[in-house]
Amino acid sequence: MRQHRRTPRLLGTLLLVAAAGLSLAGAAPHTRAAAPPVRLVPAPASLEEGGAPYRITAGTRIRVDGTPEVRAVGAYLADILRPSTGYRLPVASHGAGEIRLRLGGKGLGTEGYRLHSGASGVTITAGRPAGLFHGVQTLRQLLPAAVERRTVQRGPWEVAGVTVTDTPRYAYRGAMLDVSRHFFTVAQVKRYIDELALYKVNKLHLHLSDDQGWRIAVGSRPRLAAHGGSTEVGGGPGGHYSQADYRAIVRYAASRYLEVVPEIDMPGHTNAALSSYADLNCDGVAPPLYTGTDVGFSSLCVGKPATYAFVDDVIRELAAITPGTYLHIGGDEAHSTSHADYVTFMDKVQPIVAKYGKKVMAWHQLTGATPAAGAVAQYWGLDDTGAEEKEQVARAARNGTGIVLSPADRLYLDMKYTADTPLGQDWAGLVEVRRAYDWDPGSYLPGVPAAAVRGVEAPLWTETIRSSADIDVMAFPRLPGAAELGWSPASTHDWDTYKVRLAAQAPRWDALGIGYHRSPQVPWPAH
Repeated sequence: MRQHRRTPRLLGTLLLVAAAGLSLAGAAPHTRAAAPPVRLVPAPASLEEGGAPYRITAGTRIRVDGTPEVRAVGAYLADILRPSTGYRLPVASHGAGEIRLRLGGKGLGTEGYRLHSGASGVTITAGRPAGLFHGVQTLRQLLPAAVERRTVQRGPWEVAGVTVTDTPRYAYRGAMLDVSRHFFTVAQVKRYIDELALYKVNKLHLHLSDDQGWRIAVGSRPRLAAHGGSTEVGGGPGGHYSQADYRAIVRYAASRYLEVVPEIDMPGHTNAALSSYADLNCDGVAPPLYTGTDVGFSSLCVGKPATYAFVDDVIRELAAITPGTYLHIGGDEAHSTSHADYVTFMDKVQPIVAKYGKKVMAWHQLTGATPAAGAVAQYWGLDDTGAEEKEQVARAARNGTGIVLSPADRLYLDMKYTADTPLGQDWAGLVEVRRAYDWDPGSYLPGVPAAAVRGVEAPLWTETIRSSADIDVMAFPRLPGAAELGWSPASTHDWDTYKVRLAAQAPRWDALGIGYHRSPQVPWPAH
């Protein structure tokens, strides 16, 4: 990363204080304080610091290109800046503008951007609207943290003088939210989407079904939501999304340039479905609803035609309301399904996903069967997972299967930070901030070609997570590190510099109302 530090400018003149008996030679110069160092997360591909800052004032205007997508990004930026600055900040597609959002950048791909700030204004250029949106997130970090507050604050609102040229390392930069163990409302999911967008995450994986709850309405199978969605871990009321609710989440995510990846876990993790429809069970008997946290005890009946009629109904309806590329079919911890049945099941289900226009995504156990062309396997093993299992994944990767990395002892956000962390689990070990950040996705799995790695994803399982406050304290400060692993060039990867940049995010989280774990590994500013 290129960084050119600016030097202080002489702003005042030397003063002769005759009454104090000081000579000109002994007088101290009055200088403008040096601009604070720029500390961005994720680290950009190129950062050049220097030149005069730009100050947002009551006269500042936001100029946008005439396309609806760019106007929407401009409106989003204005909505962030107006409450704290108290300024009008009109958004217009004609006339002058001190903050400019424009399409037309070359060599920036679908998500890259170029940001230049100087005394006369700020210009963000991108090839596509997603790049402008990501550039806006960088602009936010170039402003004082108080800009994130929703009431008028005291300025000044200076944007450091910089030139940033930035493109992502990986196309897949995800986070997963398990809404099955504990249900989260549409408003809570939207809140998490906004937090993910801060750090240029572009995939929201929703774990919509499990033993403890079925969370998406399926018109042809109404008992899935009405019965299967009626509880959660610990016996709470559960809940589910109507298809209109789900569409609202998808639209909101799209407005933040995140793609929703829905997951229906199968053939295991299916007790909520088995309890809803007896004919999905081999013995035709529906089990009771389940509110515990054990895994591996449930399975769809692989030999029954009714099973595949059920899968077809669910995938057809879910694909129709999911505009994104992938549909996740789970496939993990199917301990009650024989290996032969597992292979049979995946051979029959993957073509159903393709039939409805989606690409298969599944947990890495899919590589024990035959992944479909274009499939992506999500690796959730550990550093010390056996060589045979890792080689199975690597072999699939060499044969064309894409890999998304979610090692549980690195990126599972539900793992405890330390033994005394009140929330979370520790079956994959304790995962402090440095451990979550300090590894390289490109070389993590032996034998996996670097080109097969599509990116990273940070899952948050919710056996112990019940509220947005719980989400925040487990995701922050580890989530930004996962986002940086997905976005930033490998050459920028350095714990000692990252922890300082991460610490600088804390006042922003305070302003946004994001509670976080104050890890002793990070040099946090004093409250």
